[in-house]
Amino acid sequence: MYLNCMKHLVKEEQYQKTKAIVVKFGEPGGTGELLQKKLLERSEKTYNWVYDYWLEDMYLNQRLALPVNSNPAMVFPKQNFKDRKDSLRFAAHLITGVLEYKERIDTRVLPVDFARGQLAGTPLCMKQYYRLFNTYRLPGHKRDTLIIHKPGSTEQEHIIVACKNQFFVLDLVVNKKKLKEMDILTQLEKIVKMAENSEERQPPFGLLTSDGRTEWAQAREVLIKDSVNRESLAVIEKCLCVLCLDNPSGMEVGDTSRALLMLHGGGHEKMGANRWYDKPMQFIVGEDGVCGTVCEHSPFEGIVLVACTEYLMKFMTGSPSKMGRATSVSELPTPARLLWKTTPHIQDLLKASAERLQRLVRDLDMDVHKFEVYGKEFIKKQKMSPDAYIQVALQLAFYRCNGRLVSTYESASIRRFHEGRVDNIRSATSEALAFVKAMTDEKASLSVSHFSYLVPQILGYSHYTAITGLGIDNHLLGLREIAQELKMERPEIFTDETYVASNQFILSTSQVPTTVEMFCCYGPVVPNGYGCCYNPQSDHLLFSVTSFHGSTETCSAVFIKALDEGLVEMRDLCRKSNKKYEALTM
Repeated sequence: MYLNCMKHLVKEEQYQKTKAIVVKFGEPGGTGELLQKKLLERSEKTYNWVYDYWLEDMYLNQRLALPVNSNPAMVFPKQNFKDRKDSLRFAAHLITGVLEYKERIDTRVLPVDFARGQLAGTPLCMKQYYRLFNTYRLPGHKRDTLIIHKPGSTEQEHIIVACKNQFFVLDLVVNKKKLKEMDILTQLEKIVKMAENSEERQPPFGLLTSDGRTEWAQAREVLIKDSVNRESLAVIEKCLCVLCLDNPSGMEVGDTSRALLMLHGGGHEKMGANRWYDKPMQFIVGEDGVCGTVCEHSPFEGIVLVACTEYLMKFMTGSPSKMGRATSVSELPTPARLLWKTTPHIQDLLKASAERLQRLVRDLDMDVHKFEVYGKEFIKKQKMSPDAYIQVALQLAFYRCNGRLVSTYESASIRRFHEGRVDNIRSATSEALAFVKAMTDEKASLSVSHFSYLVPQILGYSHYTAITGLGIDNHLLGLREIAQELKMERPEIFTDETYVASNQFILSTSQVPTTVEMFCCYGPVVPNGYGCCYNPQSDHLLFSVTSFHGSTETCSAVFIKALDEGLVEMRDLCRKSNKKYEALTM
């Protein structure tokens, strides 16, 4: 399967070399057989043999900064707030919804998710939901740690509110009583007032969390030498979630600018320091109506984020705000401002973090695009999977821009297994290459009948193998990591040029469909790549495409243009196919 995935993506000479290495690796009594035996032994002792390997490889071992490179964002519908108080009402209502959802998680009353599409009706593992609010990603010098708090822990009876780059503790339980929505609003109003006091203003310590993971770990080591900093960090690390109250950004509000503000806050000059990127759930409420959430991705996948945020959006619109009630707690204590002790060295660290964040902000090239010619209903009428169809369109766009196909990542949920996260649907198949070549180089020779059976088959097998746990990526990762645990010299299959190329995902894609008006976005995973998140709706397709200005190989606007053109041509081909079919059956 590995050879089939890579044969058409590397030069023939390189492929023959790889084939010889793979054959040797798989020989009876060879290295592959030994590693497979050890992997099977591991699977007997663990619930999920790949989970720890995958978590470390995908997230915890990565050293890049979390904003853009790792943390995805969900952009909520633009709100029209009359004034600051109106935005605080929205924030209080949102946090009330969060607390309701958290209670559903803690009491285990969330209904079990079931698979749709292929293998429909299979129950799915729910563990990712239980990590939405009780986890924290702690930076490490070589490897981060995912801290998991016990569900319903009394340590987690507070949220952190970020306002004007300051951090405040909002206790959710006072005198053993849970705060009602009106109480939360009262506390938020106090926090906004306190944040405006310039005399008590603290340095923007949130910037440190936007830095590379090793740099942040080193800075944290410096911070915790002082007990004041140690206490502030402990309070943040145990919070339920972070609520970021943003000032107006001054940017023209559109889909692209809203997405940018979610991903990186616009840098230290705007809202980039009004964040704490290590916390999985950060809710952003901007005074100018720019709202959403940015997530630390290691505890859960996009589908769980969608389920949570859709619940919240429906709660916001369907459950009336309960501001009319009298406050439930007569004496609300003033929220505590988190204090920091700084030194010239720490000031230098903050300055360096600010500069690196600014470079990342300048480098990100984002284009959020609504394709309005047709949506998933048209695709379904062609008896094709909307996901497979869009993946083919992405391959076509990339080929048009670059004259080749590359290793492509499309996340495939494997939650039908205990602790299952994702495997990879490798959508740059040899069939996809044949199709895009025909569309681009040999248009005249692409017959309508050829198209009508080709597209549905391009991804069908690849998708099925990935979601049923038979994909190649997790398996190869397991064999590689077992070899390392056995302190073996890394097998040649994993040092080979083809394997390196197979894991350079120049096209990183994910379908994140929503039933309410919002969309997901994330950055590229390699310097010369694209991040492409898509949301198929009935009558339109929404794409969030990212790349880096620093690469001469990419341009988000150029990619979007090629994608637009390809989608229109694919529709025209479908229509021709339908007309030919009608003519034959008349």
